[in-house]
Amino acid sequence: MIGERILQARKAAGLTLAELGTQLGITHTAIQKFEQGRLTPNSTQLLALAKACGIRTEYFFRTNTVELINPEFRKRVRFGKTAQEKVLIRATEQAERRVKLLGLYPIPPIEPFTVPKALPHKIGNYEQIEEFSEALRNAWLLGMDQISDLCDTLETHGIFVLVIDEENTAFDGLMATALADDGSIYPLIAVSKQWPADRQRFTLAHELGHLMLSGRLGEELDEEKACNRFAGSFLAPKPAVIQTLGQQRSELEWHELYTLKHEYGLSMAGWLIRAKQCSVITKNVYESHFIRFSKKGWRTREPGEPLAQEQPKFFQQLVFRALGESLITESAAAALLGIPLMTLFRQRQLEPEDDAAHQ
Repeated sequence: MIGERILQARKAAGLTLAELGTQLGITHTAIQKFEQGRLTPNSTQLLALAKACGIRTEYFFRTNTVELINPEFRKRVRFGKTAQEKVLIRATEQAERRVKLLGLYPIPPIEPFTVPKALPHKIGNYEQIEEFSEALRNAWLLGMDQISDLCDTLETHGIFVLVIDEENTAFDGLMATALADDGSIYPLIAVSKQWPADRQRFTLAHELGHLMLSGRLGEELDEEKACNRFAGSFLAPKPAVIQTLGQQRSELEWHELYTLKHEYGLSMAGWLIRAKQCSVITKNVYESHFIRFSKKGWRTREPGEPLAQEQPKFFQQLVFRALGESLITESAAAALLGIPLMTLFRQRQLEPEDDAAHQ
């Protein structure tokens, strides 16, 4: 087991056998023997391995195992198999911590994920996705207003939401099923930490579309296009689009789109598309606006202050709840959160870390 963990940690850190061996001052052959289980690292070497790979030593001894079934990445030509494996290992490690935490509760703190029964079973055209996303919003009691915290919305409905700190900008999103060794199953969606919040939110909604639309689309529909339509309509439903922009418009103001971006967490470009999809503007008006939008260079970087990134908070909340109910020790809580014990102490006392560091 330790050997497999060392292998996973090295790959997740993006290190070769030789690079890791150099950091530890041993040969790459010795690292290989560690990974194959032919040689056992001593405590000093384990500490050095953990430091080099950017993890805590308890990772090597964790017994909970999770397998990611049917992983699907958002298509990127430059994101090859090696890069995908690296992200999968990081996602698996985060999923294991979540499974371990949930197993500590005598009564599960969240309901298992289920697809609402009220959703339409068959979708024959892209326009019907508007009804589908509204049906999901109603089933989840979200109404037609903005979703202020999309991560929390997904997590409270039994979906693991992960933010992966991956430098490779070709990574956008991942959807998989996390299968725990006790047979528990959890849908999992991961997004990159590198992207702005509006892109993260769109990716989360897009991957939710894959999960919810599975087996419902007509053969003539392209699944990626369908999931993009779902993502836009889930973040900015048609009733909200018409209420905010009006039934029909011949022009849209950039500041309108900027304000709506910050209200609904959907990009300015996304709002342009939604205006066309909801027939608020014609195709010609949309194309005219989009040409001007592109000439301003906003397709690469939209103007003004970026949205604050969302962070999955539900897992952290459950860790502190388990701590408060004496289900875990402080050291176990720190290990689950992947932070030093002193950082946990400061968080429990609501101490500013910067101030504490200078005391």
